Amino acid sequence: MLNDAPNVLEVISKTIDTLRKSDRKVAEVILANPSAATQFKLAELARLAEVSEPTVVRFCNAVGCSGYQDFKIRLAGSLAFGLPSAHAEIGEDDTLPSVISKLFDFNLSSLDWVRSKLQHDALAEAAEAILTAKSLHFVGFGASSIVAMDAQQKFPLFGVQCQATVDFHQMLIEAAMMGEGDILVAISNSGTTREVAQCVKLAREQGALTIGLTGQESPISRYCDINILIETLENTDLYTPTISRVAALVVIDILSTYVALRRSPEHRAKIAEMKRVLSEFRSSGIL
Repeated sequence: MLNDAPNVLEVISKTIDTLRKSDRKVAEVILANPSAATQFKLAELARLAEVSEPTVVRFCNAVGCSGYQDFKIRLAGSLAFGLPSAHAEIGEDDTLPSVISKLFDFNLSSLDWVRSKLQHDALAEAAEAILTAKSLHFVGFGASSIVAMDAQQKFPLFGVQCQATVDFHQMLIEAAMMGEGDILVAISNSGTTREVAQCVKLAREQGALTIGLTGQESPISRYCDINILIETLENTDLYTPTISRVAALVVIDILSTYVALRRSPEHRAKIAEMKRVLSEFRSSGIL
C-alpha cells in the first residue's frame, strides 16, 4: 500500500544535499512547486530542470521509486498526506495567502488521488442497479451523515424515491422493512461504524441490494453487494477528515449525474423543467 511507503517529498528534502548535481536540479524544480509537478510529463520536467530525460528517471530511482510513473503516484500520495515541514505544515507565522495555498494544494492533490483510484466498474454496476430500484435509502453517521443528506437532495437525478437516515433506531426500522427492489447505500469512510454495518447486514437479509461508499476494505464493504472504494490517504489523527467527505460528495455527484443521463428523455426534460421553476422562484423576490 502507498501509505506504507516513505513520503517521497520527505525523502527528497532530507537527501537533496547528497544527490548528484544534475539530480539535485530535478529535486529543486519539484520542491519549488510539488503540486504542479504531479502534472508534469517526463519531457517537461527534464526541460524545466535543464537535464536529460534519463537523468529524471535516475533521480526517481535515487529517491526510491521504480520509475517516473511510480514517482508521480508517490508524489500525489505525499501531497495527500501533506507536504514536508518546509512546505505544508501550517504554523503560527503563516499568512492567510499561505494557509489558502496550502489547504487548496492539499485538497486538490487528494481529490486527484481519489480520481486515480476510483473503480469505474463498481460505479457502473451501482448505476445499473439504481436504474431499476424501487427506493434508495442512504445511511451514515457523523461526517458521513452530511453526505447521506446531500444524496437525498439529489432524488430528481436518481429518479427514484430517496431517504436519508442518520438516527440509528430509524435506520434499523427502515432496514428491517426493506425488501427486493430496495437499495441501501451505506456511507462510512472508516468502513467500521458498527451501527451502519448492522443496518447493512439487516437490509441484505431482507432481500435488499446493498451498496457501500467506504474509504477502505472493511466490515461494511464486505457486507455490501457492491462497494465503491473512495481512497483518500489522509491523516485523520490530526484533524476531521474533510477531504473524505468532499470526495464522497463528488462520488455521489458522479453517480447521480450518470444515472440521470441513463434515464429517459422525458425524465431529463422533467429535471430541466424543475430547474427552470426553481430558478424563477429564486429570482422572483429580488428587490
